[in-house]
Amino acid sequence: MITGLSHVSIAVPSLQAAAQRLKEIYGLEAGAAKVNEEQGVRLAYVELPNARIELMEPLRPDSPISKFLERNPAGGIHHFCVNVNDVAAAGAGLARKGIRILGGGKESRNVHGDRIAFVHPKDFLGALVELEEKRLGIGGAL
Repeated sequence: MITGLSHVSIAVPSLQAAAQRLKEIYGLEAGAAKVNEEQGVRLAYVELPNARIELMEPLRPDSPISKFLERNPAGGIHHFCVNVNDVAAAGAGLARKGIRILGGGKESRNVHGDRIAFVHPKDFLGALVELEEKRLGIGGAL
């Protein structure tokens, strides 16, 4: 079911400031900013050889990232994302085991157009987990 690690997502109050800090201190270069209107975030990725770091800043006060930053004003790890071959099948398989998938099964897509779903944090050791569909030869494979 899980085929690999996609990214670790960090909520930040300022995408520009976070990208600059990662570059100055760690030599990490964030790519161009992208917008996901559905999730109310602006984001950029730092590409690493085996995964990515996703930086997210809120676009509007009602976004989940705004609410996260209200509780964690300096930012912090918001979720991690794993690759799966089929989000619908993975979500259904987990649901049969009593795992809660957020959003009631409504299809959602990330900024790259890949299908995604989120596992309730209480069902994965307290961590919010994103499932991201990555089929061999389809989508933005790493």
